[in-house]
Amino acid sequence: MNPVVRDANLPPIRILVVDDHTLFRRGLTALLARDPRLSVIGDAADAGQAQRKAQELQPDLILLDNHLPGVNGVDALPALLEVAPGARILMLTVSEDENDLVAALRGGAAGYLLKTIEGDALTAAIQRAMQGESVVAPEMTSKLVAAYRGATTGAPASNGPGTVAAPAPVTTTAEQAIASLSPRELDILRGIVRGASNKEIAREHGIAETTVKIHVQHVLRKLDVSSRVHAAVIASENGLL
Repeated sequence: MNPVVRDANLPPIRILVVDDHTLFRRGLTALLARDPRLSVIGDAADAGQAQRKAQELQPDLILLDNHLPGVNGVDALPALLEVAPGARILMLTVSEDENDLVAALRGGAAGYLLKTIEGDALTAAIQRAMQGESVVAPEMTSKLVAAYRGATTGAPASNGPGTVAAPAPVTTTAEQAIASLSPRELDILRGIVRGASNKEIAREHGIAETTVKIHVQHVLRKLDVSSRVHAAVIASENGLL
């Protein structure tokens, strides 16, 4: 996908960092401070502090860990959205549990990222989230697709919640769009369904990562979607698992 370019005349995105590890908060704040489009305006170590800071500061975006003392991040989502209704919330966690992913998206999170994410990818995800896009870690895409398929068939994908917010149902138009993909684009789409990153797809097929990015752009455009998650759902519904 093309990198998100934010208008230089716009004010920086005001961010609240919520994590119970002091060193991680400091490191993340320092990382984000390198981008002039971002501004960390506060931090919190637990859900209670996060709620008070969110109400006081009214951030544009909250980076929220799930494993917090007392009330965990997913359970804190409703209260945070109530006191800061204008904020987008991105989960930033170590948890790769499908139940946490589904619960976070159902609870109103704008995305679900893993702490293994690289700095540039994190800032890009923040930019996309602020433009209204849902962002999910590539490693979690296949789990989200599985949860969606379980919800639409009526069979829970796990012992967790049985439903998940998902793109609109697949139509014949989507089937025709998939049929229009080239063999290489189909390979790329299968990689997206598996949750592989661009780097992993490039390594698998022996091509440059920049080439993969171009193919991804073509795939999203042909499928008329804006996110890899939506593309993965359409592909899985059409037998490309």
